[in-house]
Amino acid sequence: MSVTQQEPEPGADPVAGPHADREHDAAQEAMRDRITAHSLTTRRDCLRLVATVSGGLAVGGVAVAAGVLHRHGDSGNEQPPRVRIADRIEPGQSVAFRYPEEEDRAVAVRLGDGTLVGYSAVCTHLACGVMWRADRGDEGELYCPCHEGVFNVRTGEVTAGPPPRPLPRVYLTEEPDGSVWAFATARSGENVTDALCRQFRQPDLRRQLGCPGEGEDG
Repeated sequence: MSVTQQEPEPGADPVAGPHADREHDAAQEAMRDRITAHSLTTRRDCLRLVATVSGGLAVGGVAVAAGVLHRHGDSGNEQPPRVRIADRIEPGQSVAFRYPEEEDRAVAVRLGDGTLVGYSAVCTHLACGVMWRADRGDEGELYCPCHEGVFNVRTGEVTAGPPPRPLPRVYLTEEPDGSVWAFATARSGENVTDALCRQFRQPDLRRQLGCPGEGEDG
């Protein structure tokens, strides 16, 4: 039943005068305001999620992603696993971890300006292991020792050697207690919207992200 088609409660006087009409109208208006506010908050949160992830999940914004995704459902089959990878990562530190499965090697790096980045640690050339070298360049580099492949630590793009594609992203979020969690992945070269649309099935979140086939009323 819509908010404008409510039946009178049992025992209520159907002709209660102008005062009752005003109270009824005020209640309807308050309900519409709450619905509108919820819709705007949901849209704003989702847009903040996209902006946060697109910007590399910098400090101060990383908690937004986890909060928004949790508010859109935690069903095990509706989204990728959310895995704690470290109690804390300080600037200039890296952590090796496994995500999304135990056999999937990955690496997280906290850059000097606080930016937190995560990537698959499997080289896109011949699947050798990739490591972070802090002493190379201004921000360090992601390096594959098998065939001298080098990747930009901030973007994952190839900067030297034979790798044909950038490193796939692993999206990270940071909780207020400093703990760092992995919550989604991207394929090599895949943008954030396509990556999240591929993995998250909640209809409301998909509409706000602009996923294909998820219209405003769909």
